[in-house]
Amino acid sequence: MKFLDQAKVFIRSGDGGAGSVSFRREKYIEFGGPDGGDGGRGGDVWVEAVEGLNTLIDYRYQQHFKAQTGVHGMGRNRTGAKGSDVVLKVPVGTQVYEEDNETLICDLTEVGQRYLLAKGGNGGFGNQHFKSSTNQAPRRANPGLPGEEAWIWLRLKLIADAGLVGLPNAGKSTFLASVTAAKPKIADYPFTTLHPNLGVVRIDAREFVLADIPGLIEGAHAGVGIGDRFLGHVERTRVLLHLVSGREEDVAGTYRTVRGELEAYGHGLTDKPEVLALSQADLLDEEERAEKLAELENEAGIKPLVLSSATREGVEEVLRALMGEIETARSAEQEANAEPDPRWQD
Repeated sequence: MKFLDQAKVFIRSGDGGAGSVSFRREKYIEFGGPDGGDGGRGGDVWVEAVEGLNTLIDYRYQQHFKAQTGVHGMGRNRTGAKGSDVVLKVPVGTQVYEEDNETLICDLTEVGQRYLLAKGGNGGFGNQHFKSSTNQAPRRANPGLPGEEAWIWLRLKLIADAGLVGLPNAGKSTFLASVTAAKPKIADYPFTTLHPNLGVVRIDAREFVLADIPGLIEGAHAGVGIGDRFLGHVERTRVLLHLVSGREEDVAGTYRTVRGELEAYGHGLTDKPEVLALSQADLLDEEERAEKLAELENEAGIKPLVLSSATREGVEEVLRALMGEIETARSAEQEANAEPDPRWQD
């Protein structure tokens, strides 16, 4: 399945049905009076987060979504049926923006969350509503109200507990493949990873979700390489795992490059807890390893871990460090839980 994390779609709720002009016609009833029914309400447009989706690819092939018009009212006081709703089913983690792609409408972060994007128009009154003591036979009815329409943007930001960042070929995909059941593409050339990958990590009878994104290079915030468009997928993570390859000549400069791109992107990525690891350590001898660890610690201000996905050296230590940060963040979030917004329908 192809990965698509952004789509522009057109939505329109249904128009209300028109009211009916009708009069009661029965034998032996001389003055039956008006009996025109009301029109039905137009269908609504909803967006709903569902399980089993991790891409917006469906919205590449269909961009227009229109709810059904309400049925017109009929004689004998028959009210028209409500128009059918349209539900846009999206992956958990999808954000909905207005046409300017900047104004956030809603953020769907849990399975089953629904949000009303466009409300259907009300049905018009039939002529029975206009009967009065001075107008016993009204010959007017209201048309239904028009529905709402808009262009909106759907933007997916994957839900993960930890995110992998680093330069291309820093060993991110290899690490993901070694600790999860994910099968990312792995090769010895830059930008092997072209879209984010997710995997579930299990450590000490606990588990968390790990996200791998395409590598960053200097100038990514300005569009160099693949750019920074996929950094949105680690915005929601609780901790970042920063991998610096032991094959780099200047590990301190490499660390600065990636941190600089995170800072240029913003959105609080540099404020997240960070676990730093010197990856591909099996390629270094003891002297090189000690030298590069010292350089990295001096630059980052935190003690880096040693990691080799090929030999499994340091893998469990890195996973336990990530799990510790994740559990701390989860506890803080539970304490800060806010009251639910009444505009949402769960």
